[in-house]
Amino acid sequence: MRRAVVTGSTKGIGFALARELLRRGHGVVVSGRTQAAVDDAVERLAPEAAGEAAVHGVAVDVTDPAQVEKLWDAAVEALGGVDLWINNAGVANTTRPIAETSAADVRTMVTTNMLGTVYGSQVAVRGMSGKGGQVFNILGGGSDGRIRPGMGVYSATKRGLDSFTRALVKEVDGTDVRVGQVSPGMLVTEGWLREAAAAPEQVRDQRKILNILCDHVDDVAPYLVDRMLASKKNGDAVKWLTSGRMTRKFLTGGKRDVLSRYGL
Repeated sequence: MRRAVVTGSTKGIGFALARELLRRGHGVVVSGRTQAAVDDAVERLAPEAAGEAAVHGVAVDVTDPAQVEKLWDAAVEALGGVDLWINNAGVANTTRPIAETSAADVRTMVTTNMLGTVYGSQVAVRGMSGKGGQVFNILGGGSDGRIRPGMGVYSATKRGLDSFTRALVKEVDGTDVRVGQVSPGMLVTEGWLREAAAAPEQVRDQRKILNILCDHVDDVAPYLVDRMLASKKNGDAVKWLTSGRMTRKFLTGGKRDVLSRYGL
């Protein structure tokens, strides 16, 4: 049984990853910024636990290194150790050009996406050293260097995380800790829907391509979890939108209507 921590897991892809781990019999600690959100997630996830697996929750601000340390300590106490740490916590504000993105939104994206993952990786690598374990960093749009309208700041954080993760892979090489990255593709999450509501014209203008490329979280999470659990290689890259899957999407794109489920 794996003992896992998933940051930013009270909703969206983080919640779905935690759920899939529990369904496979692995212990999980979920985290979020508020105790109310954490308590709600734990209540919804508890019935999903298979066998002896259990879910625990910790309220944590991942931009505070001291709180991330406390998350590790709480997880070790609850699970008896941690051998899988998934840095998922992130924020996306993707409807405005760089010059029009508020200072508050810039700070939130940079500190949560970048610092949260850096701090989480530091804590996990130190804690797993000598015991073994695996760290996965969740990437996102822009991590491949492609430029997309309205995503300048967010994409910069994710591009930076790609570089950071590659550097960490090299640093842990030859040790008993493995580091990998996960590219989940374009998922319709609560955050995505919030952005869509803020800029409905973007959804309207790009509806055809969005229906081709977007996926439901529940369809993608099982694949990502299975790939992470099966990973044995340092530097492994788990990717949903592979070239083969992308080709199939475009070949059958006219038949997909992902957005209608959400009233779009």
